[in-house]
Amino acid sequence: MDLRLAAYAVCIEEGRVLLAHSVKPDGTKTWTLPGGRVEHAEDPFEAVIREVAEETGLDAVVERLLGVDSRVVPAEERRVPGRPELQNVGVFYRVRITGGRLRPEPNGETAESVWTPIPDVTRLARSSLLDIGLSLALTTPATGHVAPVPVGGLIRH
Repeated sequence: MDLRLAAYAVCIEEGRVLLAHSVKPDGTKTWTLPGGRVEHAEDPFEAVIREVAEETGLDAVVERLLGVDSRVVPAEERRVPGRPELQNVGVFYRVRITGGRLRPEPNGETAESVWTPIPDVTRLARSSLLDIGLSLALTTPATGHVAPVPVGGLIRH
């Protein structure tokens, strides 16, 4: 089993959430939260700030920890054939934008970033991580954990 530690930013302003449009090398397009892999010896707190800057061009500060999600992606559902199942451990933070200018990620997987009204999210082809992050931000459970999001239809791993 592969293991991935990642940090994700949930930024909500005026009823809109900041989304990143991810385009994978195989051409798969998915709306998700800004964020990604925590690098070797990097603190997830620092990683989320770095990821927001890299993917969106915006400067962010962490306001609070929202929670942690752990999910296993079966081998047959991974985008890279021949890889074993993947356990993704995601650390979700509420962030606030402090500056910068919205832009695509240079030489990266984020084709664009946009502010999207929260009610419009349900109509998007999106990562389950987006639903987890919004649920954590809107309900702020004391445990920092929400029920798993079913994958299918518009929702992908």
